[in-house]
Amino acid sequence: MSEQEKELKVLRDQIDSIDKQIHSLLNNRARCAQQVADVKEKYQGNQDAVFYRPEREAQVLRRVMTRNEGPLADKEVARLFREVMSVCLALEKPMYIAFLGPEGTFTQQAASKHFGHSAHCIPFNSSDEVFREVESGGAHYGVVPIENSTEGMVHHTLDLFKRFNLKICGEVELLIHHHLLRAEAEDLAGITRIYSPQQTLAQCRSWLDSHFPSVERIPVSSNAEAARLALEQGSSAAAIASDLAADLYQLNIVAKNIDDQSDNSTRFLIIGDQEVGESGQDKTSVLISVRDKAGALYKLLEHFQRHKISLTRIETRPGQQDATNSMFYIDFEGHSVAPKITRLLAELEAESTELKLLGSYPVAVL
Repeated sequence: MSEQEKELKVLRDQIDSIDKQIHSLLNNRARCAQQVADVKEKYQGNQDAVFYRPEREAQVLRRVMTRNEGPLADKEVARLFREVMSVCLALEKPMYIAFLGPEGTFTQQAASKHFGHSAHCIPFNSSDEVFREVESGGAHYGVVPIENSTEGMVHHTLDLFKRFNLKICGEVELLIHHHLLRAEAEDLAGITRIYSPQQTLAQCRSWLDSHFPSVERIPVSSNAEAARLALEQGSSAAAIASDLAADLYQLNIVAKNIDDQSDNSTRFLIIGDQEVGESGQDKTSVLISVRDKAGALYKLLEHFQRHKISLTRIETRPGQQDATNSMFYIDFEGHSVAPKITRLLAELEAESTELKLLGSYPVAVL
């Protein structure tokens, strides 16, 4: 045995020993999770027990990142713990998550990022169906897009909060990377048409103008549908979609990261029917209707300034069945049970014709 092999053997034996310890600890953690489920069912009952606690999960992941000493990056370690928590939660109670489909979309990636790969993610054709499935109890939670860094708010999602009595239980931020995919061929030659949602085409416009100025661009309903069409139509067609879509439809990635902006991201909301406790770093979302008159928004914003509460998003929506009202969607820092947020909400309600608290929830960790 060479000196190199001797040194490697020592290190490999150490790795085998560490792996054995990790394996034992993972099983210990899983058994503890099962005991947590037993205690919850004992005191809350099988039907009423709440197994998924977004605030608790956010706290655990933040602690993981705070205590991490490397060489693994903070977020990589947190992703490992996310999967550990996901598989342990599945032992307590399998989670069913509705998401805006079809399979292979960025929304599916967001669902897996937030809940881990042990959750059962079910695609639906529209955000309306996702809301309906969660409200009826067919799914524990739903995942829907709310905001893109380049294209702005998804107004249809905002409007659904007027119709459904669901809460925002969390948020996910996903860095969006678009790739050019095609079947059979592995280069850019011979492409005569490119499929993609209109929003994605807009996000990749400069790259497309540079590489395919004369090729037909065909808008479709989703990135996954674009990938399906590229597979179906062969090497003359291409799609702009994600890594997940490439894997799902077995397409070649012939150009990576073709977005015009490298920091393009989309924010997704987790919707459910539960109140979420404080995690220590939270956000609150509300819908507020006020009489449509000069200075109405200014008066609302005065309350935030006086309490020194930072807004993270404000969006104007049409009043519901009343042209004399204006409606605002507002995100701001803090949890609704915190004293100054409680006072703020009371003042906003007195100032408005209607205030709907959409939820307080942990700020996205990953």
